[in-house]
Amino acid sequence: MLSTKNLSPNQLSALTALVLSLPVGLGFFLVTFSVWVSIIAFIAVFVGGYLLIRYVLQRFIYRKIKLIYKFIYQTKASKKEEMYYKYILPQKSIDEVREDVEKWAAQSRAEIEALRNNEAYRKEFLQNLAHEFKTPIFAIQGYVDTLLGGALENPEIATRFLENASKNVIRMVNLVSDLDEISRLESGEQPLYKENFVIQDMIREVYESLSIKSARRNIKCTFKKGCEQPVTVFADKEKIRQVIINLVANAIKYGKQDGHIVASIYKTDEQHALIEISDDGIGISEEHLPRIFERFYRTDRGRSRDVGGTGLGLAICKHIVEAHNHVMHVRSKVDIGTTLGFTLDIRKD
Repeated sequence: MLSTKNLSPNQLSALTALVLSLPVGLGFFLVTFSVWVSIIAFIAVFVGGYLLIRYVLQRFIYRKIKLIYKFIYQTKASKKEEMYYKYILPQKSIDEVREDVEKWAAQSRAEIEALRNNEAYRKEFLQNLAHEFKTPIFAIQGYVDTLLGGALENPEIATRFLENASKNVIRMVNLVSDLDEISRLESGEQPLYKENFVIQDMIREVYESLSIKSARRNIKCTFKKGCEQPVTVFADKEKIRQVIINLVANAIKYGKQDGHIVASIYKTDEQHALIEISDDGIGISEEHLPRIFERFYRTDRGRSRDVGGTGLGLAICKHIVEAHNHVMHVRSKVDIGTTLGFTLDIRKD
């Protein structure tokens, strides 16, 4: 059955000519009572109407549609595209053309929205970057000016100011180092050196290396019951160590005093393992969760610059895990705790 919704120009011309020629042929029959005259009139009107309507459609409507298509793609047409415009496009119905234009408009809106979001992100990133550098620079400047202003005469004050200036220099060095590492990860300049290793052994090593920090807050670092069975993964050992260190260090910073940090390791299937680090600390409100892996992004609640760090730790973790063709995830509830995790490939023989 012919659908009137998706008529091509030729079909539309034929249908319109048929509607015109039928009453003309019937009129000739009623006047002349001659079947042959009626048929000739019908054919003449049908053929003439078809050619005229088709010409009008092609000349004044579909020619403009072709221009719209060329405007949409905004490029000089290749031979293949010229063939498309000449032979394929004229066969399309108005509804099909409308759908193409709507798809193009939706795609353009999405691209514009992405550009706006990227521009907003760029501005926010530059503002955060300027703030991160400005804070230690102004602090160093203040200490140096004070020392030059006469504080050097007092050894105790001079030593304290120099120590504080040194801390801010270290903060700037760490910031530059983290930015450089993220840039290298994004550009693929840091290749992965994958090997087999037991992920539980690495987590124990990280627990041990951060034991002084966790002891200060009386936080116990353990494995979830049932997750002690060794799981061998295939990944870049040193980069994954960096991920685990960042996750455990964050859990210590934002965990509850006298709380717990728990590592969970599961085999999700025969090819992948899931590694999660959980704390029972302040948690993260839901509106912040989609953005915690952005550079310098800090939530309003407790996760401030007062606890130290460059604000790039989770961004680095995200890039390292994505370089392994996996993704990171987060679950969190305010005043209950946070779980950060990622997947890795199982041992390769």
